[in-house]
Amino acid sequence: MHRVTVMTRVGCHACEHAEEDVARICGELGVEWTTADVDTDPEWRAEYGDRVPVILVDGEEHGYWKVEEERLRAALRSSGS
Repeated sequence: MHRVTVMTRVGCHACEHAEEDVARICGELGVEWTTADVDTDPEWRAEYGDRVPVILVDGEEHGYWKVEEERLRAALRSSGS
């Protein structure tokens, strides 16, 4: 089973839109998802801070700045690693 994480930060409107998209897509596909605030961890802030929102699938970077819906759906339909 896949797991999606949206790396986000407080006050980020693009992050809010990404969360809405991920919630809808994951809800339809029955995939668990969560968010993580990049500003709560110095390593996350260094890695993802300039590109939020960043979408992770199974801990691997899948995309950033926006959700590419068809690409995300395809990744979530593939067999888990």
